[in-house]
Amino acid sequence: MIETKNRRIRESLGDRIFLGLTYLFLITILLVVLYPLVYIASSSFSSPEAVSAGKVWLWPVDITLDGYKTVFQNDQVLLGYANSLFYMVCGTLISVALTIMVAYPMSKKTFYGRSPVMIFITFTMLFSGGLIPTYLIVKSLGMIDTRWALLIPNAIWVWQVIIARTFFQTSIPEELGEAAEIDGCSDWRFIFSVVIPLAKPIIAVLALMYAVGQWNAYFDALIYLKTQAIYPLQLVLRSILILGNAAGTVDASEMVRRQQLAELMKYSLIVVASLPVLIIYPFVQRFFVQGMLIGSVKG
Repeated sequence: MIETKNRRIRESLGDRIFLGLTYLFLITILLVVLYPLVYIASSSFSSPEAVSAGKVWLWPVDITLDGYKTVFQNDQVLLGYANSLFYMVCGTLISVALTIMVAYPMSKKTFYGRSPVMIFITFTMLFSGGLIPTYLIVKSLGMIDTRWALLIPNAIWVWQVIIARTFFQTSIPEELGEAAEIDGCSDWRFIFSVVIPLAKPIIAVLALMYAVGQWNAYFDALIYLKTQAIYPLQLVLRSILILGNAAGTVDASEMVRRQQLAELMKYSLIVVASLPVLIIYPFVQRFFVQGMLIGSVKG
């Protein structure tokens, strides 16, 4: 029975079967997605011997913090955390601001030449100059081995511009801008007082996408950065794994111990690197759902 405000609607047998199969399918998908996360978290708190022997299945075995101690004993990890937070926060602010500055004019019918400009922007999704020309441009701008190299070259993603433009077209009517103009509202005042408050869902979507992209990025840092003091966390963790896998001249027992510890560190590093994103996501999840449904219902 489905209860409504005034009456109850009796479900047919077919509806109940369909609903049951739907719940079963969703629960199966949930378990498939959730189990690897639980396994990684459990392995990160288990002993190196238990992890290497494959004894960890669901819950931690011989609980220990050796993996996390080994990770955080490296001073570069905390510095990398601070650098990644800086890149994520500043990069997200820059990217969201630039995306809105590009997408909002593209959504206005009165913007002359918006179609050719949008075609030109979309063209970059299919063709790019490549790694070497991009590196030469970054070098000519004097951004090599600076923080700007991780903030400016990939500040705008074309797909995010398209999403934001679609939101502005479908959610902010032209009549609203005309009414504000009649009341003497300037363009800047209209943007900050009307557009941005109404665009909270899409801003949350853009911020989440850009923040996750900035947090997980390491390739640009690997290419453009040389000074370890400005390395992001991902690059620091990569260096730790490489050094952990380097055996050197040690005896067999020490080599086995290092290999076991390196295997444990992999799980600890995954948890350490994923924690900020897992913390941020619940706070923007409802806006994320609203933003991804842009244009899906019209009427």
